[in-house]
Amino acid sequence: MTGKTHQEMLAKYAEAIVKVGLNIRAGQRLIITLGATRGVPHQFAPLVREIAKAAYAVGAKYVDAIFADEEMLRLRVEHAPKDSTGEYPKWQIQAITDMITNGDALLSIAGSNPDLLGGLDPEFVGKMQRTHLENWSPISEKVTTNAINWCVVAAAGEAWAQKIFPDLPADKAQEKLWQAIFETTRIDQPDPVAAWNQHIINLRERAKYLQAKQYTALHYKGPGTDFTLGLPNGHLWISAQSLAQNGIAFTANMPTEEVFTLPDRNRADGVISATFPLSYGGTLIEDFQVHFENGRITKVSAKRGEAALQKLVETDEGSQRLGEVALVPASSPIGKRGHLFYNTLYDENASCHIAIGRAYRFTLVGGTELNDEEFIAAGGNVSLNHVDFMIGSPQMDIDGITKDGNREPVMRQGEWAFKA
Repeated sequence: MTGKTHQEMLAKYAEAIVKVGLNIRAGQRLIITLGATRGVPHQFAPLVREIAKAAYAVGAKYVDAIFADEEMLRLRVEHAPKDSTGEYPKWQIQAITDMITNGDALLSIAGSNPDLLGGLDPEFVGKMQRTHLENWSPISEKVTTNAINWCVVAAAGEAWAQKIFPDLPADKAQEKLWQAIFETTRIDQPDPVAAWNQHIINLRERAKYLQAKQYTALHYKGPGTDFTLGLPNGHLWISAQSLAQNGIAFTANMPTEEVFTLPDRNRADGVISATFPLSYGGTLIEDFQVHFENGRITKVSAKRGEAALQKLVETDEGSQRLGEVALVPASSPIGKRGHLFYNTLYDENASCHIAIGRAYRFTLVGGTELNDEEFIAAGGNVSLNHVDFMIGSPQMDIDGITKDGNREPVMRQGEWAFKA
């Protein structure tokens, strides 16, 4: 790669997270959280420490992390009383809410075991997940309105690495996953921050093109997919960088290869076949289809994990509708790697995707100023959930439908069909 040690690469990764992802300003505080365990797995402590050093170097006045052991979540499902699914560590919500209210930064680190709760009681898991979503809702609302600078990154968890590279010894699998993380987040470049700044410019040009078009709908055609998705008036195409309400420009996902916008919650019709597995709530959902009529999910089926998928859709009324549509070329740096990551942060950047549930208010003109009822009336969706699943492939064609009913190519065989 670059001849640098793993520790040196971790330090460069942390610097990019702090300067590009969060863009932390002097005087801000930072809280780090949210593995599958609702906290950061202890194995990620070396990265957390490097992030703390990088944050203090740019003037952060306080950095803290909520740590947890993901196996505790599995033990709970296996052994806790069946009537205990409503229990929740509310102190975590209070701590994070305090930081957000103060205008501080929030970082989430993904990388837990994608099969953590596989094979366990789906009823218990579903109720436990709903309890988490209900308690996490105030934070989700702040994130979807970009109240503060926030970012999601990944670390090479042991079980996650073995899931991706099952033929390698544990240490080699983890080493290979770290290498993939460093490459796809441009940490292997001579100047990662400069490389990120150029990437942000390139994605912004794609978003500008689509914004100027103001398509009224997108039509998807591919193996097992024939699907039309409406776009509401005033939808905004967003790319890597956003401006938070605290005045800080930040990049919410590292990696990111998408441009995305708001779908109309009432206009989704047809069938979509997922092209990647979905890891949701510790369960892997594979080979699944979702049917829509007038914006609503009417049927789901899956070769594996169907009960978990059904529970997801039944979470609330908004979980039966869509909240995000994103376009990603199949030849993205992550798509070209040729293997699954079994993690939405990564797999969504290998493929076009849509999200079940809550919409981002900032994807609608004036959306952050609307209450729930006004946002829904404008075509936005409100839900406890926001779950991306991947639908793109090298066999996918997408047309943009104009207000006068004409069709224009947006993607052909999984690649951009226009120059930006």
